[in-house]
Amino acid sequence: MSDYATTPTTPLAEGESVQVSFTPDRATYIRDHAWLAAAAMAVGMGILWAIGNPHVWTGAVGGLAAVAFRAWFIASDELSARWDLTDRRLLGPGTRVARLGEIKAINTLGSAVQVVTLSGDKHLLKYQKNRDATRARIEAAQAGRHNG
Repeated sequence: MSDYATTPTTPLAEGESVQVSFTPDRATYIRDHAWLAAAAMAVGMGILWAIGNPHVWTGAVGGLAAVAFRAWFIASDELSARWDLTDRRLLGPGTRVARLGEIKAINTLGSAVQVVTLSGDKHLLKYQKNRDATRARIEAAQAGRHNG
């Protein structure tokens, strides 16, 4: 059995309850990897062109193959990750925990939401279907406003 957990394993405190769970969106995962593949293909072709390789098209094949393999290889872990927002904390995969009162910043990066704590810990909720709604929900819980 692996020590790697994709769901929260931290027990809830007395009286604490999960308000909402955040899970990755498969369509967003595929879209993000399609953009990554396009970039990898362009970079691969650019490098081959710059060094004078007459088979520039192989850069596109290599970039696409590399990103497609990566997407396939990590999909089961990435798409099963879950974050639980309670009335007190944000609980991440395994034992990752961010107390709402200790969150310093909530940023968005592509389809992800980054939570930065006062101690400098950074947590990433990846492949969110609506990153702005995820961010707003965490901010509302932090401010004590629990929306349904």
